[in-house]
Amino acid sequence: MSNIKISCVIVDDEPMALNLVESYVEKTPFLELKKKCSSAIEAMEFIKNEPVDLLFLDIQMPDLTGIEFSKMVPKDTRVIFTTAFDQYALEGFKVEALDYLLKPFDYAEFLAAANKANTWFELVKGKKQTIVSEEKEFLFVKSEYKQLRIKLADVLYFESLKDYIKIWLKDNPKPVLTLLSLKSLEEELPDNQFMRVHRSFIVSLKNVETIERSQIIINKQRITVSEQYKAKFLDFINNNSL
Repeated sequence: MSNIKISCVIVDDEPMALNLVESYVEKTPFLELKKKCSSAIEAMEFIKNEPVDLLFLDIQMPDLTGIEFSKMVPKDTRVIFTTAFDQYALEGFKVEALDYLLKPFDYAEFLAAANKANTWFELVKGKKQTIVSEEKEFLFVKSEYKQLRIKLADVLYFESLKDYIKIWLKDNPKPVLTLLSLKSLEEELPDNQFMRVHRSFIVSLKNVETIERSQIIINKQRITVSEQYKAKFLDFINNNSL
């Protein structure tokens, strides 16, 4: 059985198709549904703020087709196309879709495609985790016209401030300020050491001192875990509780 969770979004302009794929996702243990979207534009807005691993993407939709949208998604987000028209199959594979489901498809066909995605993500995430755990011990950040070497072990948390990030460090009363987005920083951090818990905060998991209701306390600073990130943080607590 897979040890990973694949976050996914379903995109289809037909409500019945959306609900059918949702029912398939819900009975597939390694898939985690983040959102159902009735258009590619709606999905685009969502994944700007919350990147996901996998899209179940209809091809023929108004305004923006699935093929067009698939060329705009982040490189780490993979696609399984769902369509009633088999003439799109070749075009789907040209944009490196993981698979192609021809409507109407049953759960067995859906599961075969999902398992293909699962195998791909296990290989990629396993490789990435090995690289991170062995090599990523520090980051270089630009601050006040200098490149500063920040040891990840010294970081308490990162705080977003518009276009800047404050890096709060152990034994340092003042933060390091750098011009960077929290989203781009999140992609560089080892996910077994750091977690985003709020649109404005990424915390060092090993420096979490106290958890009180929906707040984390680190170095006397209270950080609220927002609803969007609560499930992932609760998994971390449950996996490290007696």
